[in-house]
Amino acid sequence: MTATGTFTPRPGAAPLPRMIRAQAALETRMLLRNGEQLLLTVIIPTLLLVLFSAVDIIAVPTDTAGGAGSSVDFLAPGILALAVMSTAFTGQAIATGFERRYGVLKRLAVSPLPRWGLMTAKTCAVLVTEVLQIVLLTAVALALGWSPHGNPLSVVLLLLLGTAAFSGLGLLMAGTLKAEATLAAANLVFLLLLVGGGVIVPLDKFPEAAQSVLGLLPIAALSDGLRDVLQHGAGTPWRDLGILAGWSVLGLGTAARFFRWE
Repeated sequence: MTATGTFTPRPGAAPLPRMIRAQAALETRMLLRNGEQLLLTVIIPTLLLVLFSAVDIIAVPTDTAGGAGSSVDFLAPGILALAVMSTAFTGQAIATGFERRYGVLKRLAVSPLPRWGLMTAKTCAVLVTEVLQIVLLTAVALALGWSPHGNPLSVVLLLLLGTAAFSGLGLLMAGTLKAEATLAAANLVFLLLLVGGGVIVPLDKFPEAAQSVLGLLPIAALSDGLRDVLQHGAGTPWRDLGILAGWSVLGLGTAARFFRWE
């Protein structure tokens, strides 16, 4: 009963990997419990996929054989890109912006979890949410007759770089603008890129001068890259990967430089 050290307190922080896992699990639960986030990240992409696949609204480009392409074969890769943007950019920007406004980030910044660990946890939560989105959208698309092709590794690379690019841009917006401005700007950008990013409307429907500019947007690079691989069975889309890598470096680097925690 008097053994030395048996009940000696050992104050201190938990191991870093455990702290990151715990914070990532918390961030994921918060994302999945938010009704507005679910509307943005799950319901809207699913409805767009079902609606535009079932109704002959858009002119689908011809396939590689010169015949009429399938609506769902064209739409599914673009909707997957939209799901990544909705979670990594729009949802993360809005959530982080209001956490910053209410002082949540300020308090977390002085916890044993380092700031980079907090951002890592947020990124893990985004990736978990995206996996759930992709599984759901893939199941819906397959039920609608989707026939994907191509190398899965190229798809994973595109999705990871797309997540990095949109996460950087979302954190940059959340860390520099007021919460209300972030809410308005993130939703506006989401709508603009939905229309002009090649997700639903093919880029070749825009004026030629605009195509070269729109093709450099991260959503256009992600949707076109996924479409080249999954619809046409193309090889590794190096151009699209390069564009996404450039946006990733720019977004994450700028966010790290200018992000304000208060």
